[in-house]
Amino acid sequence: MNKKIAVPVDENGILDGHFGHCKFFAVLSADDKKVVEEKMLVPPPHEPGLLPKWLAGQGVTDVLAGGMGQKAIQIFNYNEVNVWVGAPKKSARELADGFLDSSIQFTANYCDH
Repeated sequence: MNKKIAVPVDENGILDGHFGHCKFFAVLSADDKKVVEEKMLVPPPHEPGLLPKWLAGQGVTDVLAGGMGQKAIQIFNYNEVNVWVGAPKKSARELADGFLDSSIQFTANYCDH
């Protein structure tokens, strides 16, 4: 199972609850349920609808986020990227590891715009 997981993070590598205005994206490549590479990418300036297309263009297969607007989720889905919202405030690596081994719980989407 090859996956490329994107997590919006702050400067400390911890989940940023506001997907559209995060400072960085941690992009973790996984092979056989194990993270094999991790990169920090600076996103382009915020514009509605841009980040889903940009991340899809980076080869991302899954996005783990705290909250996200419905329009962004629709654009990700259109670009065949899975979206998981309601992630707990943890490091990108902890989230990716928990996602890959199914030990992490995703709750409600806490973005309402």
